[in-house]
Amino acid sequence: MANEKELYVTEQGLEDIKKELEYLKLVRRPEIINALKDARALGDLSENAEYDAARTEQAVVEGKIQELEILIDRAVVIKEVKTDKVVIGSNVKIQYVEDNEVEVYTIVGSKEADPFSNKISNESPIAKAILGLKVDSIVTVESPNGQYNVKILEIF
Repeated sequence: MANEKELYVTEQGLEDIKKELEYLKLVRRPEIINALKDARALGDLSENAEYDAARTEQAVVEGKIQELEILIDRAVVIKEVKTDKVVIGSNVKIQYVEDNEVEVYTIVGSKEADPFSNKISNESPIAKAILGLKVDSIVTVESPNGQYNVKILEIF
């Protein structure tokens, strides 16, 4: 597993993953087992829609459990570090140079990314461009929609 990809998460993100895993194992899995038992009691399994639906749901839940366990194994918790450079976990105020628009982003791991909350993945074009840079740096961002420049105004 040494060459498998690490997953950067905040402490809260790791807790959320663990809570979801616990819910799936302790609540959803038993619910599905009961649904399978109930469906089996209805008789002929070859024409039993309830049984088929429960088996499908079981496969989805078991797949998700496995995925979450792998994520937890690969998780690298982002420590809050005071630094003068942009790192994963930083809150960054940037200015889009062309139109002077200002945005604040939090750089997080890919599993915690939420563009609607301005949490961007460390693998996103903006994050890749600004990681390791300091305040007042201007950098060109290579994105699928073309190039643009951003200036780092503040790191906090």
